[in-house]
Amino acid sequence: MSTASSPPPPPDFLSPFEAPLPSKDQPIFLPPTSPDFSQQSPPADSFGSPPLHPSPSKPTQPVLGTPFPASPSGRESLGTSSPGGLSVGVGVGIAIGGVVVVLVVLTLICFFYKKKRVKDNETRSSPKDGASYVGQKQQNATPPSDHMVISLPPPKLLSPLPRQPPFMSSSSGGSSSNYSDHSFLPPPSPGLVLSNNYKGTFSYEELAIATDGFSEENLLGQGGFGYVFKGILPNGKDIAVKELKAGSSQGEREFQAELEIISRVHHNHLIALVGYCIADAQRLLVYEFVPNDTLEFHLHGKGRPPLEWSSRLKIAIGSAKGLSYLHENCNPKIIHRDIKAANILIDFKFEAKVADFGLAKIASDTNTHVSTRVMGSFGYLAPEYAASGKLTEKSDVYSFGVVLLELITGRRPVDVNYVYADESLVDWARPLLIKAVEENNFEGLDDIKLNNEYNRDEMARMVACAAACVRYTARRRPRMDQVVRVLEGNISPSDMNGGITPGESNVYSSVDIESLKINSRSRY
Repeated sequence: MSTASSPPPPPDFLSPFEAPLPSKDQPIFLPPTSPDFSQQSPPADSFGSPPLHPSPSKPTQPVLGTPFPASPSGRESLGTSSPGGLSVGVGVGIAIGGVVVVLVVLTLICFFYKKKRVKDNETRSSPKDGASYVGQKQQNATPPSDHMVISLPPPKLLSPLPRQPPFMSSSSGGSSSNYSDHSFLPPPSPGLVLSNNYKGTFSYEELAIATDGFSEENLLGQGGFGYVFKGILPNGKDIAVKELKAGSSQGEREFQAELEIISRVHHNHLIALVGYCIADAQRLLVYEFVPNDTLEFHLHGKGRPPLEWSSRLKIAIGSAKGLSYLHENCNPKIIHRDIKAANILIDFKFEAKVADFGLAKIASDTNTHVSTRVMGSFGYLAPEYAASGKLTEKSDVYSFGVVLLELITGRRPVDVNYVYADESLVDWARPLLIKAVEENNFEGLDDIKLNNEYNRDEMARMVACAAACVRYTARRRPRMDQVVRVLEGNISPSDMNGGITPGESNVYSSVDIESLKINSRSRY
């Protein structure tokens, strides 16, 4: 009887993948369902099956019946069976896991860093004209991030655009400019105090545009003070721009004096101030433009037709009214200090306007005179002012008497073309004035270009006024309001003889009359 052959013994060690498939008659041992990792695995016979090859000298090797050793006993068979073997394996696993985690974190950091660098490079390499695009699409554009720098192109230099000129509106409180924004306007000079009647201010660019760049074609005149240009404001108003010499202390004083004084006054026969400009060292005054030049031009200009007598009388009355306003109607009174034919402007109707207040002085009510440095034009200076610098309103009266002599004679205050060129017009005219006043004889005194075409009564009144104004003694000269009324025929010329006793000359005192006659005879 044949006996059943037993299966060959298994090798000492088989990996899970090398273990043979069990036969259907071979039992399969399953691992425990709840292994306890805190204790050592129990002996193999605890599973209910004795070892296949018991050996008293060495531990039994359990037979792995499954290809996947998930039990702890399986893991024990792979390592040591000592109590510390499990803790060593766990420590190695934790160390390997930590290294893996660190490597993963470093990999992620490198990945995001490279991605950010690529993005930044793309931003820097964008076209430069992106800024203009931002400027064009500013409403729809997204604001740039903090690390982005956008370089805008430099602004273009544009020529200054004309601003709207000051519009002067009168009110009970004076005149003012209706500029809504005065930010472009320079401040007045330090120490400059203006009255409430000052007009307005201009920028230098406005006046440059108005005068076509201060062109030579718009030059009206020039003198020691600077230049005068004609200009046109954008609203069509004609102006005269007086530009004082820059950097001159005298020009600065004249500018401040003229601006302060003329801003106080308003009269039909005084030039009207429109505004002013202070720009760095530039000092400019803006006046109304009087279109028909000056009295000097009409009397002494080359090739000019003779000025009619009616126009001469009209100019004399108008300028006398303007000067009378300064002396009698202003408080304190204003001394012009530079009355002359060149400072009397004329319009097309031959109405006169007194101009140029650069040398004007304000007289104190408490002082009878002002002591000052002698300034003015040669041939127009009063003798007491030229000798001592003692200035009163009677100094203006003397200068106006010289202007009347110009209107009467047609001669200049000092003229080298005449025989006695070393004489002033007043010195030459005094003997003739005595004759004209005492004998009503104007021969040799009147302008030969008039051809005797004048009203003799009007001529007599003007001669009487001229003789009274150029009196040597200041206190014997008339007031300007008296001169106005005599020229208009409202009072007699004798009313200007205050302080002169009967029998004395209206031109000289009785002390000087005899020497005048002797000197006048010796010259002819």
